[in-house]
Amino acid sequence: MADTTDNAATGTAPTSVPRKSSWKYIGPGIVVAATGVGAGDLVATLIAGSNFGYTLLWAAVIGCLVKISLAEAAGRWHLSTGRTLFEGWASLGRWTTWFFVVYVVIWGFVYGAAAMSSSALPLQALFPDVMDLKSWGIACGLVGLVFVWFNKYAVFEKVMTVLVGVMFVVTVYLAIRVTPNLADAFAGLLPVLPDEKDSILNTLGLIGGVGGTITLAAYGYWVNAKGWTNTGWMKVMRLDNRVAYATTGIFVVAMLFVGAELLHSANVSIASGDKGLIQLSDILEDKYGTATAKFFLIGFFATSFTSLIGVWHGVSLMFADFVARYRSRGEAGGEEVASGEREKSWPFRAYLLWLTFPPIVLLFQGQPFRLVILYGVLGAAFLPFLAGTLIWLLNSARTPREWRNGALSNGMLAIAGLLFLVLCVKQVWDQPWSEFF
Repeated sequence: MADTTDNAATGTAPTSVPRKSSWKYIGPGIVVAATGVGAGDLVATLIAGSNFGYTLLWAAVIGCLVKISLAEAAGRWHLSTGRTLFEGWASLGRWTTWFFVVYVVIWGFVYGAAAMSSSALPLQALFPDVMDLKSWGIACGLVGLVFVWFNKYAVFEKVMTVLVGVMFVVTVYLAIRVTPNLADAFAGLLPVLPDEKDSILNTLGLIGGVGGTITLAAYGYWVNAKGWTNTGWMKVMRLDNRVAYATTGIFVVAMLFVGAELLHSANVSIASGDKGLIQLSDILEDKYGTATAKFFLIGFFATSFTSLIGVWHGVSLMFADFVARYRSRGEAGGEEVASGEREKSWPFRAYLLWLTFPPIVLLFQGQPFRLVILYGVLGAAFLPFLAGTLIWLLNSARTPREWRNGALSNGMLAIAGLLFLVLCVKQVWDQPWSEFF
């Protein structure tokens, strides 16, 4: 590790043999795509399609490009410096550590309940007489806990790949089944704003909501967990990252097709949130039969459960890295993540427990109002924080000169930062602060 750190400090890349980019190495990209695209993303895209038809297809595509730049930057930091992203944040000052700790504690508590509920909804719809929604939610959380607790990254990646396959087949099948108007779809690639109130903010919201928040930061950790720890894997990582957001793009575009053809053309609206997908299931059953509706619910479950176990693994890995650095007061890097030791550590498992058991209380008592507001604000602030700190890290001597940002990377990260800053301000503005105090 000393050599890696010295290389990072002096601006020279760690010595490594370049690997030829190959499809056989693909893995972390599949994981980040599966984790980043949750039920909420699918609903938001469906609603965009139902409200505006194909008009905002271009915004969904731009959303994927923006997230590619963020994930690539995170992966490039890990590989070029041999250091983890949390180490990079810590080098910028203690404020980053405080932000991260407050964020993962509050965010994890509320997200745990949301992820369990989201995974439970399709299961209750598929098996209505087995258990109630809360029981299904607890079961999903416990299954996720046991699976991540007893399996290392290699098994985790294989299961995620299978579930992504299910998501892919279901979403593409639905997109084909609704018979999209390809001429209108291609026209939707032109950057045109809908003639509606708040169309700019709605468009920015769709761009910002395409696939992932903290999972973008976790991507570098999954890259290391795969065994990629130096610049020899850079080409492989970049191919993997493109696959991730090509996959995300397919999911999002397919659901926008469904919204445009099935809902927009019939002037049918659905609720925001996960329950909107249950409504879509009922609409699919009326139009295409029970088999299609159940097939969709299976895809809905795969979408929700991959997000659950992805966060259970990825964010726990980040938390374990934070604790390891805090305790040692020194530097640890990608090699430690690649060894698998982080996944057996007590901080990793402690955060797993935090994501699982305290949120169960929220399933029964409802989410506390003030905590939900803080959750929304911190969640909105995370992506501007990520974009801004990546610009800082990747333009400084902390990164070897060869792997620092070029004009394109800086431009994309700046666009991402400004986009998410606008969405963050809107989120803060929209909160009912008068009721908070």
